[in-house]
Amino acid sequence: MSDILVHTEAGVCTLTFNRPERKNSITAAMYATLADALEAAAADPAVRVAVFQGSETVFSAGNDIGDFLNNKPSGEEAPVFRFMRAQAMFPKPLLAAVCGPAVGIGTTLLFHCDLVYAGDNAAFSMPFVNLGLCAENGSSLLAPRLFGYQRAAEALLLGEPFMAEAALEVGLVNRVVPPSEANALAQAQARKLAAKPLSALIETKRLMKQGAQGEVMARIREEGESFRRMLAEPAAREAFTAFMEKRKPDFSKV
Repeated sequence: MSDILVHTEAGVCTLTFNRPERKNSITAAMYATLADALEAAAADPAVRVAVFQGSETVFSAGNDIGDFLNNKPSGEEAPVFRFMRAQAMFPKPLLAAVCGPAVGIGTTLLFHCDLVYAGDNAAFSMPFVNLGLCAENGSSLLAPRLFGYQRAAEALLLGEPFMAEAALEVGLVNRVVPPSEANALAQAQARKLAAKPLSALIETKRLMKQGAQGEVMARIREEGESFRRMLAEPAAREAFTAFMEKRKPDFSKV
């Protein structure tokens, strides 16, 4: 069974994180599959909407740390950066249903979605600083714009989880429902959108994002350059070593 399930029906392309034994943590191969699927969906006139979803208990734990350390992104054509470009530039409506943990890119990809529905068990976090790294996927630009600076600073500098109701309050999600209803709600909304004229959907999204996409892509590239540099620095080495050794990191000397 694939770690990413891609299913298209009635104009809706659904991308399901399907690696429950690892809390849907994402490998380089999974990023490549996601990028390929989004690029194909963008080009396919039969696809009108795309949806990200996980299970009722977990959306995604973010990067698979072991795979990430063995497949560090070396440039803009790395699978993770291909995925970031594909979701940031996706021209059609992009939805997500989020239940349980949404860690790292599991949260930052939501900034690029048009509609997000959360289970009341959703827990969002962007713990990049805790790993000796910086914000990614445009979140250093988009989080302050959406949350306000102080709330974004709390989320990105402390890296602590915030729950579904807080995400609703700051506008990251559209609605909070019981976990058993989140995926179905996202699918129902996607079907509504798929019944509308595609040209009107695309043009309205383009107009809403006009002027912002170039800035977002520039920020993703800048973050990526910093992220790759910081991966080789002492703080990240200590953070990842501590993670693999299942101990608390000691940043007192870095």
